[in-house]
Amino acid sequence: MGTPENLSGGTGGRREPLRFDQDASATAVDMDTAIVLLGAGVTAITHPLLYVKLLIQIGHEPLTPTVGTTMFGRKVLYLPGFFSYAQHIVRVDGKMGLFRGLSPRIMSSAISTMVRSKVKQAVPAEQAEHVSNKDDLKTSLRKVMKETSHEMVIQCLSRIATHPFHVISVRCMAQFVGREVKYRGLFSSITKIFNDEGIGGFFVGVVPHVLGEVIFLWCCNLLAHFINTYAVDDNFSQAPAVRSYTKFVMGIAVSVLTYPFMLVADLMAVNNCGLMDTSWKNMIVTRWQTCCSC
Repeated sequence: MGTPENLSGGTGGRREPLRFDQDASATAVDMDTAIVLLGAGVTAITHPLLYVKLLIQIGHEPLTPTVGTTMFGRKVLYLPGFFSYAQHIVRVDGKMGLFRGLSPRIMSSAISTMVRSKVKQAVPAEQAEHVSNKDDLKTSLRKVMKETSHEMVIQCLSRIATHPFHVISVRCMAQFVGREVKYRGLFSSITKIFNDEGIGGFFVGVVPHVLGEVIFLWCCNLLAHFINTYAVDDNFSQAPAVRSYTKFVMGIAVSVLTYPFMLVADLMAVNNCGLMDTSWKNMIVTRWQTCCSC
């Protein structure tokens, strides 16, 4: 017969994996919480930039262009930059006006982090291995395509889950044009969109947004792979450092090509939503008048 010490020791040995799983789960939760908080902070810091960009996208240019000269001495008209635009918003709405539509974006960032974490747990990716030998091009390309496909699934699910909050945020910011208060808070905006447009109103512009992100992901990963495989020589002493920055540089270049998809998605989100000067016709007329004045 075993002694109580032996029984407790045996039981403790059987429970050790359970404690290990609990510790691992707690660590994962803490990591997700840290990522959510970090994402919220970054979102809050960069929100004024996106706010000004959106107002420019929908054609709202309340400040007159300034006359300047090029390096060749030719006189041209310069549109106001970010700081001039931000100062105008502060004069109209105060400093807190720069953060109009921030709460839906923070909610979107948190949900995106949780969706990505859950999808990665449900569909784990294979361990990535760097392959630099050109003889293994087919093998390495197959791995890149598999990894990109996995990232694409995560990105698409995350975008679909968070797009309703993107629509709410865009419309809250677009209210600055007509000084309206149709979309006040998060929950009241959800009720307003559902009553006026139904479920479809939350997913206006989701197709170009998802399409742009998918094109960006594939172009960025494939271009980075081919450059790292063919353009970067393994004999070069700084090859690992160069490869680490390739995807970042490709991301900047490809984002220029996929920007029209994001522009269309934002314009569709505010088109005919009941706000002043946010219909396709008004946006096109405003852009045409701006071009003619220049």
